[in-house]
Amino acid sequence: MTVTTSWELFEDLRAVQDEVMRTGFGRARRHGHPYDADAGTMAWAPAIEISERKDAYLVSAELPGVSAGEVEITFGDGLLTIQGERHAARDAAGERVHRSERCFGAFRRSITLPGHVQAGKIEATAQDGVLQVLVPKAPDVQAKRIPVRTGQPGAAVTSGGKANGS
Repeated sequence: MTVTTSWELFEDLRAVQDEVMRTGFGRARRHGHPYDADAGTMAWAPAIEISERKDAYLVSAELPGVSAGEVEITFGDGLLTIQGERHAARDAAGERVHRSERCFGAFRRSITLPGHVQAGKIEATAQDGVLQVLVPKAPDVQAKRIPVRTGQPGAAVTSGGKANGS
């Protein structure tokens, strides 16, 4: 008679879960799911939130476990790009992981913003695993009021010859 330990049962369950992940999510990836069945890992990108204030755009990204030195932020041609890498944290040598649902690796998020921003004044801060990028709007972005004059048309209208009867 063979005695099965709980760890052996756990390993069997883990093997079944791994197989489901390889086959089930592998099919799902072809339909847009970010699971990489060949590598057995989840591709990841930080969740972001984009909001707008009167004077600026605010882009927030969830980056737990990523230090500020591992993040690169660039802005050009209206495209704000946040990229970096989150590394797997392993404490003990020879540690055996039984289940991990955390995603690691390189990431890159690009957000298209209107061109009327002050690129030289973009600021970024990080606190409690959340990166915030403040993108100030250019001062001339606010709507301009155009006064309506009465009387004779301006030179632009009369120079075409139609406004003055010719």
